[in-house]
Amino acid sequence: MEHSTPPSSELLEIAIGVARDAAGTAYRMRAEGVSVAATKSTITDVVTAADRAVERQITAALRQLRPADAVLGEEYGTAERGNQPPARVRWIVDPIDGTVNYLYGLPHCAVSIAAEVDGQVVAGVVRNIHTGEEWTATVGGGAWRAGQRLRCSTETDLAQALVVTGFGYDPRRRAHQARVVAELIAHVRDIRRLGAAAVDLCLVAEGRADAYYEKGLAAWDQAAGALVAAEAGLRIGGLKGLAPGPDMVVAAPPALFDALHDHLARLDASGGP
Repeated sequence: MEHSTPPSSELLEIAIGVARDAAGTAYRMRAEGVSVAATKSTITDVVTAADRAVERQITAALRQLRPADAVLGEEYGTAERGNQPPARVRWIVDPIDGTVNYLYGLPHCAVSIAAEVDGQVVAGVVRNIHTGEEWTATVGGGAWRAGQRLRCSTETDLAQALVVTGFGYDPRRRAHQARVVAELIAHVRDIRRLGAAAVDLCLVAEGRADAYYEKGLAAWDQAAGALVAAEAGLRIGGLKGLAPGPDMVVAAPPALFDALHDHLARLDASGGP
């Protein structure tokens, strides 16, 4: 059992193995039938039994391989490490990103695992539960899918850009986000709302969409996906000079970032509830 801090490539290999097993469990549980186990922020913000079971599986696997590390998961928060000093390595886990899609059997949901060292995400994997598509990245090592290095879109005109976004679950926030979309759509090629932030970021990383923005993302929603996006050449930021975070995450090719940013800032996309 390893207690030191290995290279990001080794952390990625751990994440990949754990994510593949976890995605297999999620897929089997979906095939057997899944129901809502609880709700979170609103009655539409659901948690399934699979979310909880998969996170427990991931945490147990990471604990076995790296017992001195911290784990931050969406469903159970920070796993306790006893009376040990603060861990240099923290794993950031979304057991099922896109839970509502998963509940309905829509093939746009994933297991997302990132490794953070001293506060910086250095490795990440996003694995689609239904299709098996797998996106990976390490800091400075590029972003990859199926052995191919990923490069983001080369689009330079925002009016020709396909933009992906997401909505929160609070009705007041959704209303504000809908107003932003209603104004922004006249300035872009089109807008998609697919329902899984980690997968969205990976699709933008490989140019299957041009840009992405969303308010309300937690660390587990975007840790792995944002690293994949950044390593594919996307610029990642918040609005008005802020770092990406719960208020806003914007991911766009450098040639599109400022134009998209300025529209979102004008529309107060990071404001509202």
